[in-house]
Formats: sequence, structure tokens, C-alpha cells
Amino acid sequence: MDFSMINLSQINWLDFIGLYIYIAGLIFAMGALVIIETHGFFGRKSPYWNEATIRTHKITKPWIWIGLFTALLGALIFYRHNYRSTIVIIQGALLIPLILNGFFLSFWVSPRLIEREKEGRARELLPKEWRKKITISFFVSIIGWWSELFLLVLYLFKK
Repeated sequence: MDFSMINLSQINWLDFIGLYIYIAGLIFAMGALVIIETHGFFGRKSPYWNEATIRTHKITKPWIWIGLFTALLGALIFYRHNYRSTIVIIQGALLIPLILNGFFLSFWVSPRLIEREKEGRARELLPKEWRKKITISFFVSIIGWWSELFLLVLYLFKK
């Protein structure tokens, strides 16, 4: 790559930093999401993977929240002049189900998983009703986060 073509004086550094922080947040959240969702998928029918999911979620849950708030901070900086853009409004609207989903997973699912682990029942498959709710949550997460990324890329290419 020929770096001589980059004129550093023409870069809007606040936009650059905002976009960098935004993408870093997406990476944090989506990386953790891929790990926990993969574990959860296998854990639906496997006692081994169910236990692995319970243990893994304690690490991935904070990273998803860190990613969400980091991405939000980056988006606020990056979109500071274009917050009325249709794409930005849609991205903001997508945050609502993602945050609600995070609350459900963090404050409803997580305590129940930890309780099962403490009781020595981590290898037992989750009740069918829980699995249905968690499956819906899985789709909210996947659709929400990948839509956020898609819309960011669309925004970058619309210019």
C-alpha cells in the first residue's frame, strides 16, 4: 500500500476517532456474540455444551455490554453532524431491542443459569420454555447486531 497517497492534514480526526471507536465496539460485542451464540446453539441438545455455555456467558456478557456502550460512544462522535440521517435513525431504533434483549439475557437468563450451576445442574438441558425464549433472543441479537454493521457500511458507501 502506498501511504504517500494519504494526506493526513485532510483527515477529519474526530470523525476518524469516532468511526474507529464505533467499529471497535462492534468488534467487541459481535465477537462475544458469535462465541456465546455458538455455544448456546450446541447447548440446546448437549449437556456438555450447556455447561460450557453457562461458564462462557460470564465472560461474554460483559464484553457485549462493553461493545454496546463503546459502539454507542463511537456512533455519537461519528454521526454528530448527521443524526437525522435515515440510516442513523434506523440504527438508533435498533438499539432499543438490542438493549432490551441485553437486559433479558443479563437479568433474567444469566441469574437462572448461575443458580443452576451453583445447584450442580449445569449439565441439565434447560427447560423447553427457557429454550424458546433464548432462541427468540438469539434472533434478536443476530439480526440486530448484523443490521447495525450492515447499516454502518451502507452509510459509509452512500457518500
